[in-house]
Amino acid sequence: MAETHTHPPGAIPPRWDPRRQACAEALTLKGDRVERGLVGLLREADELLDLSAGTPGEKVALLEYLLAICYASGTYPADAAEWRTWVEERHPLDRAAAWLAGQPDDEWDLFHPTEPLGQSSLLAPYLDERGAGPAQLVIEHVGDYNQFFDHHHLDHPAPLPVADAFRALLTQHVYGLAGRARISGCSDTLGPTITNLATGRLNARIRVVALGATLGETLRLNLTPTAGPPGEFNRSWTAGTQERRGFKKKPPGRAVSGPADLHSYLGRSILMRPTPDGSAVDRVLMAAGELLALEQHHLQDAVYAKDVEDEKKKPLWASASRAMWRDAHALYAAVMDADAPGFVNKGMDLYGRLALLPKAASGRRANQAPARPIHLWAVGLVAKQTTAVTWVFGTYPFAPGLAPELHEASKGGSLIAEHVATCLSKAAYAAWPIAYPNPKPADKAGQIARFDVRWKHWEAAKEPFYLLLDETAAGEPVPESLRDYAATLATAARQFLTECLDSLPRNSRGAQARAAALRRFDEELVGPKAPAEFQRETV
Repeated sequence: MAETHTHPPGAIPPRWDPRRQACAEALTLKGDRVERGLVGLLREADELLDLSAGTPGEKVALLEYLLAICYASGTYPADAAEWRTWVEERHPLDRAAAWLAGQPDDEWDLFHPTEPLGQSSLLAPYLDERGAGPAQLVIEHVGDYNQFFDHHHLDHPAPLPVADAFRALLTQHVYGLAGRARISGCSDTLGPTITNLATGRLNARIRVVALGATLGETLRLNLTPTAGPPGEFNRSWTAGTQERRGFKKKPPGRAVSGPADLHSYLGRSILMRPTPDGSAVDRVLMAAGELLALEQHHLQDAVYAKDVEDEKKKPLWASASRAMWRDAHALYAAVMDADAPGFVNKGMDLYGRLALLPKAASGRRANQAPARPIHLWAVGLVAKQTTAVTWVFGTYPFAPGLAPELHEASKGGSLIAEHVATCLSKAAYAAWPIAYPNPKPADKAGQIARFDVRWKHWEAAKEPFYLLLDETAAGEPVPESLRDYAATLATAARQFLTECLDSLPRNSRGAQARAAALRRFDEELVGPKAPAEFQRETV
């Protein structure tokens, strides 16, 4: 079996064990920021508020890894009824922490010569000569695999602290971008498809995580009940009994052996070289990884939406042009569907299990949420070909028994925001022919854009929308909250339009354009196609 690069004679090879050495930050219940290893995160899970990560994708990757460890240790419920008991009674995760702490040290060494944690020692013969700077490990730095967003070249020599490198490694496995790996000289030995980087398991869709009051509750909420074996934990490419793919040609996706396998799969072949003191990584090779044949039950959290091009439903995807909160109703619709009478697979996915949680406690209002807060955290990566553009994410309140109300509020809130945006667009068009009586066709778009303040509206609508959901989750009547929300958005939108029109000249033509735009906005706002919240009262 191949070994990593050699060290000076007599030198002790660097070691780094994320179980015991600080690999992630977390927040305590008091709000203090602390550093913990994997064992500490699991052992103190109910004393920690949440993970604290540099990016949403990094936090998801850490949660995925902790879930994989829970499954590998046998710490998971067998069915939906037991899952509910675990959540309600705060079943401890001590078993997972004890299992992890008792594993052989060599098996959790990030720089092990033959079985490096989360990596492939098959790349070892090429690392010193063919490896590039560690910046390529960080998804947000990757541009075209030659230049990075922070202006670091691919071969920039700055070492990456080892804890940062470990988290970036986990993130690459689940969110890696498709493209061509910058690795040469090993195709003849390992195979020509070693350079073909596939899209990571979570890259093409929105990942939804149920967030509890503590890290422990978050893990319990997201543990999928499993009656059968959990599958094999993917500790290293060259470890375990799992047969790895070859690189002579692209193979079909392999079957998933269980949730431990799913949450720890190696989406990339990666090998990192430590600095002599083991405190950082200075060279990295990254190549193609595993391909999985995912089935419906592997998409426990997926929310489906129609593709505008082919009208087919597919898992909700990240978009740079459409804010995620505008599709929040899809999350609540998933819970409603799972809780509908006659639904035969109750408890079979995340939303079905959330629907099983107890409704309001005795003595509370019938439609009031329980004291324990649960939120749905949706995360996606927007990418353009091989370039990461941005992370998109949103956090939405969930209250057992209030999914219909939350769906009504989020759907209504989205439609109201869309309607106000349409009114602003038509108002801008109304001002245009008066302000520019003899326009050139080529100038039309830019001239109308002068009066188009939809971008301001969308920025301002986000916080009122979240307030609308919070009020609904607290048991406030949806119709009243929607009317208040509609009034807030309409008032703000008219103010944005008025301020924009102030740029018109103070003459007769400017006054006419200003009046036409405001009149069109007011008319469209309460017109026959307006949502009921505008038709019931004048905003």
